[in-house]
Amino acid sequence: MSSHADDNRQESFRELLRSLRVWDTELPRFDPGSAPAGPLPLFQQWLREAAEAGVPEPHTMSLATADADGRPSVRTLILHDADERGWHFATHRTSRKGRELAARPQAALGFYWAAVGRQVRVRGTVTAASAAESRADLAKRSTGALAAALVGHQSETLASLAELAQASDAAWERAHREPDAPADTWTLYVLEADEVEFFQGDAQRRHVRLDYRRTEGGSWTRELLWP
Repeated sequence: MSSHADDNRQESFRELLRSLRVWDTELPRFDPGSAPAGPLPLFQQWLREAAEAGVPEPHTMSLATADADGRPSVRTLILHDADERGWHFATHRTSRKGRELAARPQAALGFYWAAVGRQVRVRGTVTAASAAESRADLAKRSTGALAAALVGHQSETLASLAELAQASDAAWERAHREPDAPADTWTLYVLEADEVEFFQGDAQRRHVRLDYRRTEGGSWTRELLWP
């Protein structure tokens, strides 16, 4: 009986997947011939256009890292900036991603904006910013972000939700009382890209993929990829 119920549940799930559709709205056009020489201006333009199209939290991204044995991990977090230095994000250096970046300072980022059928993939080398810059980055964020940073212990085993609630309450109280309170392990990271790919979806599956690659001299080359 249990096996029959499991089979039905699995088939129901597969039917759900087959019923889902993407890009039921008119998608923007992308002319790669008009793209800038480097990827940063285009990335900033696409993120702005995603926000204007109503994409929720367009500054969220997937961050992929690997541990010393090459085993990958991926998670979603917030983009703090994107400038001539690279793509900025922050976390505790003692967290899983912090430890993995210490062991292997290479990472990949993935952005997906469904309302406009666009993806951006970024890959490169990650460096940790100074303690002063990390503190300044945290100071620009919300009280909630500071409270979360003050809780600490990211990726460690949690004994109970009650323990989390107690630590969170204390962190919120301190964040309100000391808006410049230091979170010693909080670290700003910057990914310097060596490859950035822009993907524009097409309802007829004629997707446009433009790939930027950094040369040894620091300039960028561009090429189209088959979808």
